[in-house]
Amino acid sequence: MKGSGKIDDFGEAFAALGELSARSLFVMKVGVDHIHAIGGPAGIDRRVGEMVAGRFAGERLSGDVLTGGADWQIVRADGAILLDARVVLRTYDGAEIAMEYTGIRTGPADIIARLGRGEPVDPADYYFRIAPRFSTSDPRYEWLNRIMTVGIGHRLPEGPVYSVFEIV
Repeated sequence: MKGSGKIDDFGEAFAALGELSARSLFVMKVGVDHIHAIGGPAGIDRRVGEMVAGRFAGERLSGDVLTGGADWQIVRADGAILLDARVVLRTYDGAEIAMEYTGIRTGPADIIARLGRGEPVDPADYYFRIAPRFSTSDPRYEWLNRIMTVGIGHRLPEGPVYSVFEIV
C-alpha cells in the first residue's frame, strides 16, 4: 500500500488510537546525600548520587523511599545529564516496591550551572523527565508491574522532586 506519508493516510486506524492521556500516580521527593565524581573518558563524566530517605504520596499508593538507592548519572559534553536510578519504595501498608527509572535533565548552560550550585531555578526553565518502571510481588500492588509511567522532575538543592503519571 502506497501513500503520501501523511497522517491522513492512516485514516480509521489513527482515529481509533485516540490521544495519549495520563493520570497522576504520585509525587515523590528524594534526598541525595553524597555525589561520587567517578569521571570517565573524554566527553563523558560519570557520577553516582547516594539517595537517602524520601516520601511519595498519591491516591492509590503512598509511603517512604528507603535509604540505599542510587542514581548513576552520565554528564555529557553538551551538559545533558542522563539518569539511571534505582530506589525501594515502602508503602504505608507495608508493601515493598522496586522503582527504577531512566531520564534526562538538560537546559541552558547557565540554568544547569545554577542547579549545580544549589540555587533556586524555575522548573519551567529546564527539561527534566523520567521514565519509571516498577516491580513487586505484593498482590495489592502487582498492577504496577503492568503499567507505563512518565515523570516530570524538579531539582532542589537537597534532591529531586518528581510528579509521576500513569499512561492510560
